[in-house]
Amino acid sequence: MNDIWRLSASELAANIRSKKISAREATQAALRRLDAVNPAIMAVVAHKPEEALAQADAIDAKVAKGEDAGLLGGVPVTVKVNVDQAGYATTNGVKLQRDLIATTNSPVVDNLLKAGAIIVGRTNTPAFSYRWFTTNLLHGDTKNPRDLSLTPGGSSGGAAAALTSGIGHIAHGTDIAGSVRYPAYACGVHGLRPTFGRIPAFNASSPERSIGPQLTAVSGPLARTVADVKLALTAMSKADPRDPWWVPAPLEGPPMPKRAALCVRPGGLETVPEVKAAVLDAGKRLEKAGWSVEEISDVPFFEEAADLQVKMWLADGYQAMRDAAEREGDPGALNVLRFHEKTARALDMAAFSKMLTRRATLVRDWLVFLEKYPVVVMPVCGELPFAFGQDLKGDEAFAKIWRAQMPQIALPFLGLPGLTVSTGLVGRTPVGVQIVAGRYREDLCLAAGEAIEAGGTPPSPIDPAKS
Repeated sequence: MNDIWRLSASELAANIRSKKISAREATQAALRRLDAVNPAIMAVVAHKPEEALAQADAIDAKVAKGEDAGLLGGVPVTVKVNVDQAGYATTNGVKLQRDLIATTNSPVVDNLLKAGAIIVGRTNTPAFSYRWFTTNLLHGDTKNPRDLSLTPGGSSGGAAAALTSGIGHIAHGTDIAGSVRYPAYACGVHGLRPTFGRIPAFNASSPERSIGPQLTAVSGPLARTVADVKLALTAMSKADPRDPWWVPAPLEGPPMPKRAALCVRPGGLETVPEVKAAVLDAGKRLEKAGWSVEEISDVPFFEEAADLQVKMWLADGYQAMRDAAEREGDPGALNVLRFHEKTARALDMAAFSKMLTRRATLVRDWLVFLEKYPVVVMPVCGELPFAFGQDLKGDEAFAKIWRAQMPQIALPFLGLPGLTVSTGLVGRTPVGVQIVAGRYREDLCLAAGEAIEAGGTPPSPIDPAKS
């Protein structure tokens, strides 16, 4: 069965449990697909076929004994190269980390393995996972399989490109400002940024992250069906004591009215006609599925939340404290600042305290707002997916991109889940919508996502486009 790679993760897991397909056959199909298409898109940057096949054989042995092989038993998946996987370099797309070999797995990798998933490859990311364009000096350029002239998104661009091309049935990604949701949008698949605290995180190979990224960076799944996103979330979100922020919240919350708000221009976003049409079409799909839908003019404090997220993620307030200590000339203060320079570089305590104080207000207003509208449907981005490298075409182009990405950037500051659902193509260019719900209400995002998905999505998986 050479076309096993075309199956959804849910279908494949069921076939392996019923012994219609073996985990080895599924893994061999994924590895053949990798060999066939990866040279054209450079999505996977490290893999060990024999290791994957050994994992598959262990799953088949469990199935043969009638044992539980796990929720994802035998399903090939990919993992982003910025999380620890024992025996592999956690490069994060950086030459400086090419020899940073992990000796243990990140919790999300352990959870995938415990669920029976077969890790067939590690996927590319931009250097330091900073951009919405996936290219770096270590691994090279990742291409969008639907149109090589477009970005595959970032920072989980390798994850989305691999998934769209049939390399693996689920892809792991990370998201601090859209890095799961935008690649899913750009490649025409689905991607979930879960609530902060839902999926455990930790990289033993690297220094502890500063508090801003700790509070806003998450792992999340990409998949070709919403049902597979749900399956992957269930597998990835198991408890792990290494993450002090993990929350034992149920995956299904209390019933809420099937009521959704449509917002075409959150925060005054300049939305192109094709994106506006996608949001309105999603509203019609929800109505067809029995949802009550209301178009609204705006959502609370979205532009401000995006601005504060950028500051919390990237702000550098350390130098002001250093300057003040040098003006004072106190050797003890200067010694403390020198000792803590690496962890303190991005912290201006007064400004940081003010941001966190304001965050409570914004989150409260959103939670009250979501009592009226349990689900909000809005753009993923104000524009269709960008041309590859567009952010390097001057300050004006860079600023325009960051403005267009506001719907992605705001959510991490608010700690809310967001699901990208791909809804169609404009020529060869994917388009879709973002679904937002309350904290730990990924179930509402997924329920609305399935209703929207039922109206049609781009074909997937596909063969990479020709240049």
